[in-house]
Formats: sequence, C-alpha cells, structure tokens
Amino acid sequence: MKKGMYAFIMAMTFSILLSGCKKGVQNEAKDGEAGGSAASETVDLVVWGAEEDEALLNRIIESFQAEYQGQADFNITFEVQGESTCKDALMEDLEGGADVFAFADDQLNTLAAAGALEPVENADAIKMENLEGAVEAASIGGILYAYPLTADNGYFLYYNKRYLTSQDVETLEGILEVAANNGKKVTMDWSSGWYVYSFFGNTGLEVGLSEDGITNYCTWNGTDGDIKGVDVARAMLAVAESPGFLNGDETSFLSGVWDGSVIAGISGVWNAVEVEEAWGNDYGAVKLPTYTCGGKQVQMASFSGYKLIGVNAYSEHYDWACKLAEWITNEQNQQMRFEVRGQGPANINASESAKVQESPAISALMEQSDYSVLQRIGGNYWDPVSEFAGNMAEGNPSGQPLQNQLDKMVEEITK
Repeated sequence: MKKGMYAFIMAMTFSILLSGCKKGVQNEAKDGEAGGSAASETVDLVVWGAEEDEALLNRIIESFQAEYQGQADFNITFEVQGESTCKDALMEDLEGGADVFAFADDQLNTLAAAGALEPVENADAIKMENLEGAVEAASIGGILYAYPLTADNGYFLYYNKRYLTSQDVETLEGILEVAANNGKKVTMDWSSGWYVYSFFGNTGLEVGLSEDGITNYCTWNGTDGDIKGVDVARAMLAVAESPGFLNGDETSFLSGVWDGSVIAGISGVWNAVEVEEAWGNDYGAVKLPTYTCGGKQVQMASFSGYKLIGVNAYSEHYDWACKLAEWITNEQNQQMRFEVRGQGPANINASESAKVQESPAISALMEQSDYSVLQRIGGNYWDPVSEFAGNMAEGNPSGQPLQNQLDKMVEEITK
C-alpha cells in the first residue's frame, strides 16, 4: 500500500473513532437526564404539601421512585407547608424553596410574576387531560404555568340527617332553628374572608381584583340597590344572635362533629372522609342554603378554587421535578387522592369515575358551583373582612354604626 493512501485511511479511521467517541459522550449525558437510563445522577428533591397530605404524598413519591428506578439515585423528601401560605414561604427564599409544591390557584399570578414558575412544557397534553375550569385556574393568558391537582377548593353545607331534613337545610334560619331547639350548633368560620364572601356574593354588591392585578375594587358598603351593605351586616348580626350558631374554624367544626354538639357546618371536601366516619348513615351534604337579607331570601354564594402543583423554576433538577409534578397529578394518583382524602379530581377521567360521582360532598360542591366564582382577590382583602365579620360575630359590642364599619372595611380592602 502506498504511504499516501495509508495516511488517508488512518486519518479517516481516526475521524470516525473521534466522532463515535463524541456521540458516546453525548448519549451518556442524555442518559443522565430525566427519562434516561444512567443511575449515576443523584437527584435531590423537596416536596411541599399540606400536613394532611403527608402520608398520601409519601406514598406517591415512593411509587414515582419505583417507576423510575435505575434512572437516577433519588433522594426525595416531604416537608409540611400549607397550600394557603405556600406563596409567602417561597417569596422568603425562592432559590432555597421546595422543588415541587402544592398551592392554591389564587397565588398563581404572584408566583409567575416572581419567576417562580415557568410555562409547562407539555401543556397541550396536560390541558387535554384536565377539566376546563382547572386548566383556566392554572393558566395566565392561556399559558399553563402549573399542574391541576384538585377541582374542589370550594365549600358547601355538611349536615346530620338525624336532626335535619332536606327541607330544613334549604334556609339558614331553618337550620339554626333546629339546632337551637336541640341544644346543638351550626358552625361557620367568620375569621376567614373566604367564607364571609358567602353573605355578599349574590346581593349585587361586588368585590374583585382590579385590572392592575394588585388592588381590589369593592362595593360592599353600597347604599343603593335592592340590597345595601347594612342589610348584609344586619343579616349577619341576626345569624350571630341565634343560640344555634357557632363562629368556629375547621378544628371547632370537626371536634363538634365528633362529640355530637355540631349538627351542620360550612366547610369543604377535605373533611368529607372524617365527617362521614363520624356520622355514618346520617352524613349529608348539600349546596349552601339561602338566608334572609333585606327582606328577601338570598342564595349564599361561595368562592371556588383549585389546588395546583408547581415546579420551582430554580430547581437544580428541574426536569425531574417536572416529571414528579406530572406524576403527582396523573389520573391514577388523583383517583387515589379522592379515595384516601375525598378530594375532587381535576383530571377528567378520574372525575367521571363512578366513585367520584356517587360522593355526597362532590355532588354538593357541583350543585354549589352554580353560585360560585373563581377567587381572584388582592392581599388587602383578608384582614379587613376578618375584622368586620369578627365584630358581627360578637354582636357588634362597640355599638359603632354599621355603615361606618362597612366604609372602613371597604377603604382597607381597596387601599
């Protein structure tokens, strides 16, 4: 063989070997990514969720690690962080926050604006799998920023059929009368503006987020129209005066359910399993009742909402975090969430299952959905409403004119 030809062949061989070597390096790097097959990568992830979800989420995390066994060395830990306060916790230290977290949908805009959330990459598939309302709640301007988890973040009336008939629960006054006659209580949490909205929502008086996405508009102190702000305040005072009423939080409601002192209460599906366990065959659930306001029967309104799973844009293992978020919210795990925690699925197939459709709590929530609105409220809403409602619950001990109190509340809400 001539020297020139030999040199040419050797050069070509070296080039092919070099190319193959480079390709091997690329493939090795690819295998280390989410969905690859190399187990050399150590994936540390922190998941935030509600305390009540700890056992369920740990179970889901275990199944995720089993599904992707051999593709990475996983170290996934759960930490308790309430969904309602998730935003505040993340804002304190975004880069040090959880990789995957559960949160209420009203926090979406703030988290996205802060750069905590990026658009979901496989958005089209996620949108097709979930209910339209849940997708809307997880989106901004039509762009999906989070994974829908539940479609049940609303409230309705639980009642004990041993004391209350289907006719009794049509009106709040009827429920309170039965409770008072039996030495029992009906609970509602007036320390939370989330529930207090019920009295104002269907009166023609309005509250909501302004176009700037930060401040609120509010007409709850209105002096015109069929129902005025003072009419609502007087109605709340009348409810508070009933010996059958108890202004109490979730803990008060559940403890009363168990000890028999509470026969009805306004709450959500997260308590369905425990209430059914306590009341057994006497367990009932229905939409919110009407109440007397300004001489009329007004249907109590509600905020609706959704729980979402977010992925921290600063996650060191973002691809794996996305895979975990999608795993937590898939059809199988949403169905399991309903069976274990009684929470309504956002996934279409899971929500249409026979077990979900037969749930009294889910049926009540769906019935109430005709009188609910998606919660979109700025941060200045909560404290003034809580203060005002607290005064009503105590019977207005200061004697301050109701209109003055309404004016002050609205001023603070719209500040």
